[in-house]
Amino acid sequence: QVQLVESGGGLVQPGRSLRLSCAASGFTVSTSVMRWYRAAPGKERELVAHIWTGGRTNYADFVQGRFTISRDNAKNTVYLQMNSLRPEDTAVYYCNKQRGDYWGQGTQVTVSS
Repeated sequence: QVQLVESGGGLVQPGRSLRLSCAASGFTVSTSVMRWYRAAPGKERELVAHIWTGGRTNYADFVQGRFTISRDNAKNTVYLQMNSLRPEDTAVYYCNKQRGDYWGQGTQVTVSS
């Protein structure tokens, strides 16, 4: 069955970086549209980035130029490299497989001094 397991979250100071991982099983990430979402306290879940099967990527305006989505086909894993983190990036980050709308359990990212 399809499983998505996120990792890599934590507490980080503003301006620093984190890399989130989404380990997939039960399907192949290279042939799937994969997305990262986030949900901040008191706010609805919002789309952060996605990567298409051909490798093209798209980003929300609020992370453009700071975050990078990528995948490692050999590891069947999708990543979200987050640079220049800001307090407003604090949220639970979720990995999503578009077809079938599968979700991971989420990983908490807290940006605070």
